[in-house]
Amino acid sequence: MKIDAHQHFWHYDPVRDSWIDSSMSVLMRDFLPLELKEEMDSNEIRGCVAVQADQSEEETNFLLQLAQSNSFIKGVVGWVDLRAENAEDRVAHFAANKKLKGLRHIVQAEPDEHFMLQNDFKRGISFLSKYGLTYDILIFPKHLGIALELVKQFPEQPFVIDHMAKPQIKDQLFSPWKEQFQELAKAPNVYCKASGLITEANWHHWKIEDIKPYLDIAFEAFGTDRLMFGSDWPVCKLAGNYTSTCTIMEEYLKGFSEVDKAKFWGENAANFYNLN
Repeated sequence: MKIDAHQHFWHYDPVRDSWIDSSMSVLMRDFLPLELKEEMDSNEIRGCVAVQADQSEEETNFLLQLAQSNSFIKGVVGWVDLRAENAEDRVAHFAANKKLKGLRHIVQAEPDEHFMLQNDFKRGISFLSKYGLTYDILIFPKHLGIALELVKQFPEQPFVIDHMAKPQIKDQLFSPWKEQFQELAKAPNVYCKASGLITEANWHHWKIEDIKPYLDIAFEAFGTDRLMFGSDWPVCKLAGNYTSTCTIMEEYLKGFSEVDKAKFWGENAANFYNLN
């Protein structure tokens, strides 16, 4: 089974979704399961993981409701305030819903670069493994060293790096992203999503040759056992479409064995997120 391990749904709200600026007008509308299902079907993808895009429990409930009524949504990565005094109660509350597989925080937008090492945040992270939940790390390259410190402090906690930590593909920059990314990959409890790459390239003029060197680094660092596919739909529409995110990976994986292809396209996501 092919699984899209990273996509989003929303009812567009211009106040809440203020991160969508005028250059992203294609995203200024609702994106819901029926539309995604058509995209998935045309690319022979059978399941997906819906990931939070808003830091509210309301959105977590919204995604869980969609998952309950759409069987192809195999899991949800939601949000709770991990820094709150009642963080464990909220984690336990949402973990009671078997569709909740993990949590995420939009760390890339936090003004404090060391946000992930704050004591109250780490206290929140400490509750996740108790309830069988994963954690998605959404960061820029500048945060990689801090992410490494975090994952070393929680060796039993499953982590996944979203969008390969957003390398600067548009400018074809590799250092220091490459070296720190490789170091992070040495932690066995860390997985990585090959997702969101076309939006890190030149939106209007990217080609697969721009992205391939970054994929080379990712596959060399994480191997085929800890990398998974994500479309980043609908954000991918800024630089292409659902099919183009699939085509890049199909082209890249042409020389790989069927066993390794199956791991990347679905088995790794199913194992990491404990999908049914």
